[in-house]
Amino acid sequence: MAAQRIGKRVVLPIDGGDRIVFEPRMSGLVLLADPPDQQHLRLVFDLSGRPRRRLLFWNQRGLGVVWLVSPKRFDALFGPEKLGPDALDISAETLRQRLDRSRRAIKVALLDQRALAGIGNLYASEILHRAAVHPELPCRELSPAAWEELHASMREVLAEAIRHQGSTLADGTYRIARDRPGGFQLRHRVYQHSGQPCVQCGQAEIVRIVQAQRSTFFCPVCQRQDGT
Repeated sequence: MAAQRIGKRVVLPIDGGDRIVFEPRMSGLVLLADPPDQQHLRLVFDLSGRPRRRLLFWNQRGLGVVWLVSPKRFDALFGPEKLGPDALDISAETLRQRLDRSRRAIKVALLDQRALAGIGNLYASEILHRAAVHPELPCRELSPAAWEELHASMREVLAEAIRHQGSTLADGTYRIARDRPGGFQLRHRVYQHSGQPCVQCGQAEIVRIVQAQRSTFFCPVCQRQDGT
């Protein structure tokens, strides 16, 4: 069976119904090519077939996890009680219903994997900028039109990021399976662009704030907190 994804995890079904689940977290890489170094190579799978190949898990910071789980254990760990609907599959109405009563800032809520699976910190900033939603706006204050725009922007950003194979930042840590950099970082509008002119309005500089101990980047003109 082909590789699958659940939220921000890579899932490999194996014979007998069990699954190998890779949870890379901040610096983990699932590779088919040689790793950046041998020091942080954590796990090697020898694959059958000709030519023989290897699947590698490289993890510089040691935060990533690899699980070998039965179907029952998989459901317990990653079922609907643990993970919300996938961000690429959820409807606009379901997204609104799951979050619109929350008092939390919308940026913080988007990172809650129990509410919505698959959005990381970088992509939350990019999604909110395209949707013209201020990251500190409480979920319950978003209008129905804002929820529709947020949903459309979420699908747009994530689909575009997949096409460009993710974002490799200045530290060069993230690599695709062939040990090459991704390309979506070239299309970032706000992430790590603090102090630079907004590419959307050209009127303001991108601002960085901290929410829930994570960096958030936004345009104070395009993303007004009063929603105007």
